[in-house]
Amino acid sequence: MGRSVRYPTGSVVASRLLDDGEYEDIDWVYECLVDEIIDTTKAAFPSFQRFDGWRGREDRILLRNAFADCGISTWCGLAAIWLVERDDPRYWEADFSQPRTARAQHWLAQVSGRFVDLFGELRMVGRFSNGEAIFERSRSACAIWS
Repeated sequence: MGRSVRYPTGSVVASRLLDDGEYEDIDWVYECLVDEIIDTTKAAFPSFQRFDGWRGREDRILLRNAFADCGISTWCGLAAIWLVERDDPRYWEADFSQPRTARAQHWLAQVSGRFVDLFGELRMVGRFSNGEAIFERSRSACAIWS
C-alpha cells in the first residue's frame, strides 16, 4: 500500500516539494526550509515561540503558542508544513480550568488561509485508494513559477 506525507489529524496543511532536483544536499534544503518556516511564522504570527518537540515519530514541532503547534513532516521529497491545535498534557490541564479548545479552533480558522498562502506551493487534489496523494501547483505558486 502506498502512502504520502503524514501530518497530525485536523491540521491546516501547506505542501511543497523539498527536492526540486536543483540541489544535491537534501539535508541542507530541509534545514533551510525549517529556518524559513520559523522566521516567516514568527513574523506573521508573533505569539509563536520556538519549540523543539515531536508529535509521534514523524511530525516535528518547530513552534508553539497558547493554542497551536506549527511543524513539518516529510516523505519522499514532499514537505507538509502544518498548523494544528495543541495536544499536550499542559494544554489539556490548562483547558480543564479555563477551556481553550473553542478559542483554539476559532484562532486556527482565522489564520488558516494566511498560513497556506505563506507556505503552500502545492494543493492536494485527491488520493488514490492505495493512499498515495495527487497534487497540483497552487495558483499563487503558478504565478511565481511562470
